[in-house]
Amino acid sequence: MAEVKLVNVSKIYDNNVIAVNDVTFTVEDKEFVVLVGPSGCGKTTTLRMIAGLEEISKGELYIDNVFMNNVPAKDRDIAMVFQNYALYPHMTVFENMAFGLKIRKLPKDEIKRRVEEAAKILGIEKLLDRKPKQLSGGQRQRVAVGRAIVRKPKVFLFDEPLSNLDAKFRVQMRTEISKLHHRLEATMIYVTHDQTEAMTMGDRIVVMKDGIVQQIDTPLNLYNFPVNKFVAGFIGSPAMNFIEGKIIQENGLKFVSEKGELIFSISNNIENLRNYINKKIIAGIRPEEFQPAENQNAKENVNVFVEVVEPMGNESFIYFLIDEIQFVARVSSIVQVRPEQNFQFSFDPSRVHFFDFETEKRIN
Repeated sequence: MAEVKLVNVSKIYDNNVIAVNDVTFTVEDKEFVVLVGPSGCGKTTTLRMIAGLEEISKGELYIDNVFMNNVPAKDRDIAMVFQNYALYPHMTVFENMAFGLKIRKLPKDEIKRRVEEAAKILGIEKLLDRKPKQLSGGQRQRVAVGRAIVRKPKVFLFDEPLSNLDAKFRVQMRTEISKLHHRLEATMIYVTHDQTEAMTMGDRIVVMKDGIVQQIDTPLNLYNFPVNKFVAGFIGSPAMNFIEGKIIQENGLKFVSEKGELIFSISNNIENLRNYINKKIIAGIRPEEFQPAENQNAKENVNVFVEVVEPMGNESFIYFLIDEIQFVARVSSIVQVRPEQNFQFSFDPSRVHFFDFETEKRIN
């Protein structure tokens, strides 16, 4: 397997549209890295430049320490799994998986051995004689992954491979691809718009927006230490709650929302926040931080009017307004809450994230 290194890579189209802007990161040997972001953020374009399917406008790409900018896709020793599976409809599963090996003129017994080995890993041994139209979406995706495995490439690339599957099969295939990564000890780069996929699969995650890398880190660090408001809001489900307000000096530091419906004392990050006294600032609170108030008379409880309750099985999402902004809390399903009732929440102020109003960067 191999290291993949991008140095100041950009993609600029003929009409001067910048799809990818100055991207730099390294995928270590045997690492599983996920590129994540909303539609149009440049993640697939970045993947396609690594694959050789898009020309690099600026910057440098190295695979296994070899400069790759001008190397044709077929000579990069990578295998790509596409969103739409890209299977040949007139070929059997065996023929689809064997096709790339036949092109490379491998011996027939070697082709047979590799295909059967990959089919066994993926649990599709009994499907080798079927055509793609006889397969479910999950089975087709396994065939597409199998076709990549048999090539034994230096790098595996996945372009939103699970987006066409239903929820149950997405979870199942997520697990299968993660197990495959550990089994093959492969270098894998995986593109998705689904932050749950990114959090559960990646050793590290590259978060992109508007063609620019926002943050590269482990899933837990992205969740706990987002560098800006975008990353904080994108990573986590349901998304982080944001509210504007200011820092005031009153028996210590306090945050006061614009309409005064959320007020709490600040117990951490005090020195940095002193620079924001009487300045506009953004507070971010994750849904799970809101929990039913144990002490109904505590001064910093948040009194809300519940609008909607979404039961999710072992937990419930509770929607309410603060300063006319919709918030969501994530609580255990044993909490008895009904729509159109008053309710009290509490939260730990030390778990609140603060962001500069102008730059939207996290105040560390």
